[in-house]
Amino acid sequence: MRKTRLVILLHLISNFSLANTGVSATAQADTLRISLKEVWQKAEEYNRLLEIKRKTVDVNQEEVRNSQLERLPEVGVMGSAEKATNIPIYENGLFSKPTQHEVIHTLYRVGADLYLNIYNGNKLNLKIEQEKTLHQISEIERDQTLSDIHYKTAVLYLDLQKSIIFKNLIEKDIADQEKQLKEIKAFHKNGTTLKSDVLRVELDLSKRKMALVTVNNDILIATQKLNIMIGEPDERMLLPTDILAEQDKNTSYEQYLTEALQHSFPYHISERQTDLTRIHLQQIKANVRPKLGVYGDFYYANPQIFLYPYNPFWYSLGIAGVKASFPLSELYLNVHKRRAAQLELEKEEEAHRDARDKVRQQVKEAYLRYRESLVRIQVAEVNVQQAEENARIIKNTYFNQTSLITDLLDADVQLLQTHFELEAARIMANDKYYLLQNIVGTL
Repeated sequence: MRKTRLVILLHLISNFSLANTGVSATAQADTLRISLKEVWQKAEEYNRLLEIKRKTVDVNQEEVRNSQLERLPEVGVMGSAEKATNIPIYENGLFSKPTQHEVIHTLYRVGADLYLNIYNGNKLNLKIEQEKTLHQISEIERDQTLSDIHYKTAVLYLDLQKSIIFKNLIEKDIADQEKQLKEIKAFHKNGTTLKSDVLRVELDLSKRKMALVTVNNDILIATQKLNIMIGEPDERMLLPTDILAEQDKNTSYEQYLTEALQHSFPYHISERQTDLTRIHLQQIKANVRPKLGVYGDFYYANPQIFLYPYNPFWYSLGIAGVKASFPLSELYLNVHKRRAAQLELEKEEEAHRDARDKVRQQVKEAYLRYRESLVRIQVAEVNVQQAEENARIIKNTYFNQTSLITDLLDADVQLLQTHFELEAARIMANDKYYLLQNIVGTL
């Protein structure tokens, strides 16, 4: 039984140290003491995916401004200089020698034209609205990426805290076991304990030292992971300065759900996607609306060949008018486009309702797991108290020769295991809290 519990303890040490980091004696000078807020700041500055999202926001902002500029009239200028040949006239057929009709050989023209869209089925307003919606989606995706980065770095940071705590627990336990080993050896010299008791304690002590080696290696591995996240050199040692997060334990599930429906990133992205589909349907409907605009054309030219008789002089001409058109073919070409757009809108509306259901489910699950982790802390605290009292009783009875060495070692393992479980429960509660905040959209 004692052997089984020791194996379980070593397994817990290994599992609880998967992403850990710590400080070795040789790296004290290169140790960076850092808070979680500072980790977040560094991750925000260094993360390339977040920078891509920021650039996407900037691009979409420029697209909005570009669409708004399309309200201005289209203005163009032109100029030309041309050379013309005489006009051959074949009075006696194509195969006879023609006579040459003299023309003005050099032609010049400079001018400007303008077109102002007055109405085009509201397509321009819809395009601007579409670009604004895409810009909003890019902002939500940027914020979602930022929240995900906060959560990922928080997980690494919490694992780092847990690893350091575990390391300290193991080192303290090794020191206690070494002290206890000296006492047992002294009893053995006096003939009150067996040699096998000494060997068993030494074996357990050796296993604890091996567990410490494992934790130290996990510390180095996880240090590199966190350094990569925040842009620090791989060899830089990190030491968390925050103990535990300030958790809001009084907020109810209903309150978290209300916040999630206000801030949840996937939910609002789904909402904006539905808006995009609705705008697309309106654009399809706009295909069967008239187009109305004002145009103008003004130019200087030489020679004057606009009116007969022609003459080799400069002249100017200005034209202004209203142009209107109606796409008759769209009355039948647009039928199935409109139907497809309507079905697409109905699909997106259903997807949006599904996104709401998923938010409810994710918030519920995260909330219950968070509350469960708080209960686990309470249970672990009681277990530590019981294990400490049990270890004290067994130690007294062993040295009074009323219990076996296996009972003593088993009690020591139980005590160390309960300390691990308590610290792991505290760290897990913080992990679940940050996960809940990430899902709600307030991290």
